[in-house]
Amino acid sequence: MRIAFLTAPEGVEQVELTDPWQAAKDAGHEPVLVSTEPGEVQAFDHLDKADTFPVDEVAGQASADSFGGLVLPGGVANPDFLRTDEQAVSFVKAFFEQGRPVAAICHAPWTLVEADVVRGRVLTSWPSLRTDIRNAGGTWVDEQVKVCDHGPNKLVTSRKPDDLKAFCATYPEVFAQEAA
Repeated sequence: MRIAFLTAPEGVEQVELTDPWQAAKDAGHEPVLVSTEPGEVQAFDHLDKADTFPVDEVAGQASADSFGGLVLPGGVANPDFLRTDEQAVSFVKAFFEQGRPVAAICHAPWTLVEADVVRGRVLTSWPSLRTDIRNAGGTWVDEQVKVCDHGPNKLVTSRKPDDLKAFCATYPEVFAQEAA
């Protein structure tokens, strides 16, 4: 399965990109880096610049049809930028409209809020997004990993980098079940 990893050109939390990316590869999937601009993505280790990663596809030209699922890494700046990009938000929304699985960690659900896809869903995130999720009609829970099937697709969410082990163990399984 091809899995889109959507990030902004700058601000993605590196470990929230690299660990789930490796989990996809380990599960036999093909991870594809999608961003709002061509070139490279500048990752961060909290507030410090980390590595750069080459962009495979641009959100405005990529289609959810060509992917089996979507992973949204966090970082504070990353989803804040994505939610202001109309093409990125449309790309995310298409996965929900097509019933394809989505996984989001840390601050990434901000993009889900902007895409108006959390209404009636149960999810977790970095705690500061709790009110945003509730105001958007979702139910926020404080759990290491949450799988929600109350909607058109499966939604896997986790709170923070400390939850990566559970996130990376869960989302590839959920994605594989949806592909079967």
